[in-house]
Amino acid sequence: MIVDGRVLREDFVPSEVVHRHDEVNLLSEALEPLLSDRRPDPVFLFGPTGVGKTCIARYTLAQLHEQDPDVRVAYVNCWQEYTRFRVLYSLLEATGRTTDIHRSTAKDELFDRLAEGDTRPIVAILDEVDQLEETAALYDLHRLPHVSLVLIANREEELFASFDDRVRSRLHAGTRVQFDRYGTAELCSILRERATQGLEPDAVTTDQLQTIADAASGDARVGIGILRSAARRAERNGDEYVTETTIEAAIPDARTAIRRKTVEGLPDHQRVLYEIITDAGEIEPGELYEAYERRVAEPKTARTLRNYLTKMVHYDLIESVGEHRGRRYRPVADGDKVEGKSEESDLPTEE
Repeated sequence: MIVDGRVLREDFVPSEVVHRHDEVNLLSEALEPLLSDRRPDPVFLFGPTGVGKTCIARYTLAQLHEQDPDVRVAYVNCWQEYTRFRVLYSLLEATGRTTDIHRSTAKDELFDRLAEGDTRPIVAILDEVDQLEETAALYDLHRLPHVSLVLIANREEELFASFDDRVRSRLHAGTRVQFDRYGTAELCSILRERATQGLEPDAVTTDQLQTIADAASGDARVGIGILRSAARRAERNGDEYVTETTIEAAIPDARTAIRRKTVEGLPDHQRVLYEIITDAGEIEPGELYEAYERRVAEPKTARTLRNYLTKMVHYDLIESVGEHRGRRYRPVADGDKVEGKSEESDLPTEE
């Protein structure tokens, strides 16, 4: 049934995009100075998870590279590459200049190597940029005249709150591209394109795609995951077509797989917070902070922890219930979707 599994991956970048033409045009216009050997202002892509921010960034930059092969693209997932060293190394790696660099290499040496030699333009896509633990990396990249920035995050307020003053002042004047949730019809159309390319003809019906789109609640990542899981289940069962039964089973399966993959990718301190919340079942902010301090040698500030918790709420790993002094955190059960998520935190405000 599955003829091209790549198409059913969340990170697959299609040759044509649907329902994001305005966003593609705005991003393309913002980056157009590169075609005239000029440096564009930073571009920010904001929106909730699963709305196509990463896909559109990679698609648009691929189109730009086709127009001008001298423009190189470095994609950095700051969920994994969250330190200054790793960000600088990722850009050097994208330009083939990591020879003789080791873990002990000074960060300033990485910066110097980027600043010298080959200065053809580089566009750095920093995905999940609000995960950076050292925003000095952004200051570094902004100082390099041949490096342009495309920064992807969920919300502008939370991103800029994490910046220090010098980074905030340099990046404030940039283009904002806002992504909203897909409508059910839009998501159904996206799933139809994936099914047409990735599955045997007529393997899934329009009504079934509608069911998947409804279940995904505007999150393309979840929708594609459900379609993939349903097709795999049907294959294992020896079915020629996706059935309602396989879709029903695939909905919680896909959410569970996405959540587990997200947990596996959590940086150390976020993983500690998640484990404490999971072990407790439900915990209030003060207790959470105290338990966290007991488990780690060098605790992060309360503000950093608030950012971590907000990020985990965005990704449906945890939910916040109650308000103000009565607020508590608890894990999201496998297969569940949090509705009406709260994004505030009542961790202590002292730094």
